[in-house]
Amino acid sequence: MGFDSVSASTKPTQIPTQEEDPSSPCASLLSFNTAPHHKNTATSVIFSSLILVACIALSAASAFALLLFSSSSAPRTGASFASLQTTSRPLTKLNRPVVLLISSDGFRFGYQFKTHTPNIHRLIANGTEAETGLIPVFPSLTFPNHYSIVTGLYPAYHGIINNHFDDPKTGEVFTMASHEPKWWLGEPLWETVANHGLKAAAYFWAGSEVHKGSWTCPQDFCMVYNGSVPFDERVDTVLSYFDLPTSEIPVFMALYFEDPDHQGHKVGPDDPEINEAVAGIDRMIGKLIDGLEKRGVFEDVTIIMVGDHGMVGTCDKKLIFLDDLAPWIDIPADWVQSYTPLLAIRPPPGFAPSDVVAKMNEGLQSGKVQNGKNLKMYLKEKLPSRLHYAASARIPPIIGMVDEGYTVEQKGTKRQECGGAHGYDNALFSMRTIFIGHGPQFARGRKVPSFENVQIYNLVTSILNIQGAPNNGSVSFPSAVLLPDPHKF
Repeated sequence: MGFDSVSASTKPTQIPTQEEDPSSPCASLLSFNTAPHHKNTATSVIFSSLILVACIALSAASAFALLLFSSSSAPRTGASFASLQTTSRPLTKLNRPVVLLISSDGFRFGYQFKTHTPNIHRLIANGTEAETGLIPVFPSLTFPNHYSIVTGLYPAYHGIINNHFDDPKTGEVFTMASHEPKWWLGEPLWETVANHGLKAAAYFWAGSEVHKGSWTCPQDFCMVYNGSVPFDERVDTVLSYFDLPTSEIPVFMALYFEDPDHQGHKVGPDDPEINEAVAGIDRMIGKLIDGLEKRGVFEDVTIIMVGDHGMVGTCDKKLIFLDDLAPWIDIPADWVQSYTPLLAIRPPPGFAPSDVVAKMNEGLQSGKVQNGKNLKMYLKEKLPSRLHYAASARIPPIIGMVDEGYTVEQKGTKRQECGGAHGYDNALFSMRTIFIGHGPQFARGRKVPSFENVQIYNLVTSILNIQGAPNNGSVSFPSAVLLPDPHKF
């Protein structure tokens, strides 16, 4: 992956002054004016005046050109300075890198432009941003994506394949309150850090309450989820870690906010309520920055701000009802593990998944099922390979991909409702979220191409200079985004 850069040796071109350049137009005119006079004095005065006016105009134009050229050619501060940086900035107060990973749930890419967000834009202007957003994993749901961010694994490999699902072997049900280690595969960042004998902290991140490996969800550094805890209190707790002796500050911290996902489900992505929620998140970022600055560590701390997925509006006119498929095949509710936007079906023994898929697609494409052409059924192994959503027995054998903004339900109701949803194909732009990196190893004002969130795990371990666990991210990715660190030990 290549990025444009400006050579550090670029200097303004030296432009001669008119006095230094005898070939300039003014010099020629002045020389002409000093030639012997062959006409009367009045004519000479008029001609000299015209020459003087022309000379003044040309001088002004030359001066303006010089100013313009100099300002465009000279090295600049701010965003332009980013391309001149070649190595990371040294730490001034902390004795080793510290990464603070922040998630704003449901922060669709573009929300940062919908309202005044000075603090988020401060991070963007002085850090590195995924220019067209961060790409979630499929399905673009909260738990699968939060756990992919901290493990670098696709859901089929880390085990959290949905927010709710059944284990086909045991019949047990996973919910967002399930903290048994058997559900949570892979090695999340807090476990990786603990395995290296270092401190980590997590405030409400999915999976952080699970005791795995060296991670025991230590008191005061790992919070049991409680959505009623005010955002301010969460920020205050994180800031308090920086009041500890330098050697006791956690080197990795994860912080989670539910907004603006909460509002997005109620009103969709375009309601003014979203703007209020985004402004609220921006205030929390501002409070965090202020607290770090007061402690003198803001420039030392690496802040990575992300979301888990985007959001799209949904309305009743985009509904698809499974009961409408009855002329082709009956799909009982107890076959369905999830409806929308990810339709997941596990038929009982005696029903071949391939036959179920064929009959459902026949009905959906018949033109006789309302919005049927906006849903396509797959055997999971036939899903597009880019989704990486097949290599787990937890994934039901039949998966339905519904078009953007459409909703699948069992049967029609009289309910009239519009709102927002996510979980759709992660290739949809509406499912993208944000990535902003600010800190010593992130160039100021830099834009990088969009990437999948499984790359973040290696990014963090590279910044912390620790060995990570095997994952689905690229080992070379960090070098394409981070400035090289000559201070690594």
